[in-house]
Amino acid sequence: MRRQGGTSRRAFVAQAVGMCLVRAAAPPPKSKVAIVRDAQMRASAGALAKGLDRAVQAVYDRDNALEAWKTIARPNEVIGLKVNCLAGRGAASTSVALVEAICERLQQAGVPARNIVVWDRLNDDLESAGFHIATASGKLRCFGNDVGGYEEDLAMCGRAGSLLAKTLTRTCDAVINLPVLKDHGIVGVTMALKNLFGAIHNPNKYHSDLGDPYIADVYMLAPIRQKVRLAICDAVTAQYEGGPSYMPQWTWRFDGLIASRDPVALDYTGWQILERKRAEMGHKSLQELHRSPQYIATASDAAHRIGTNDPARIDRVEL
Repeated sequence: MRRQGGTSRRAFVAQAVGMCLVRAAAPPPKSKVAIVRDAQMRASAGALAKGLDRAVQAVYDRDNALEAWKTIARPNEVIGLKVNCLAGRGAASTSVALVEAICERLQQAGVPARNIVVWDRLNDDLESAGFHIATASGKLRCFGNDVGGYEEDLAMCGRAGSLLAKTLTRTCDAVINLPVLKDHGIVGVTMALKNLFGAIHNPNKYHSDLGDPYIADVYMLAPIRQKVRLAICDAVTAQYEGGPSYMPQWTWRFDGLIASRDPVALDYTGWQILERKRAEMGHKSLQELHRSPQYIATASDAAHRIGTNDPARIDRVEL
């Protein structure tokens, strides 16, 4: 395929071929996962924003929340907020209130509204979850990959070969990943790692074998590894069965946010929260149902090293 504008085809292909060679620095002895809970988060935007600040401050270990937000993003960078809106309006999608709170904090940290992009796979998904499409330059933008389009050359790693969203590759300098704490009927759970399926053109290809190793391989693609700086999981209302669609009969008020710079540690932590709720409600474990999310372990293995799923190496901070 021919590419128009931007970098040359040769340079882009060279980048795609070399994607599997990208490796993050050796992980720290422990990956911090901050869990902030407040029963007022659902009804109060102020409580949600305060919980968000506490989570980010804990993850970055700063004296105050503003210092933490300034660590995440610089004023001259374009920051993408990768939401999860597949389930439409309801608790199984990233909430508009959370995104609004993050946008406000980024602007307080010096990032102008024109440098913030809210994005997901499709405009229809975003609109169904309560977001308003905005594509005009000079202000905060919100749109799907059906507007931004995909690269023309495959990015490849392991068993994954996909076209990456141009919003990721060309528009955003950094990404904040905003998944939801919920069950997934095919791959077990869907949180930080799997949310980046929204950055590729062919996620439908990668659900076989419980998404293993596909979910880890997709996350290994260089623009994803290089640009995603933080994951903040919307767990105000969580879903322990029936996902990824919204099934209110299997949701409960967790009243929290889960944040980490390590998506593997976040997913492992979230998985354990879902398993405890399943047991409490008399449901079989995911292992008993033969849909345990093995891709989480794969993401931490020697071939990927995206993060850790070892509870001894996870610093779980509950606030």
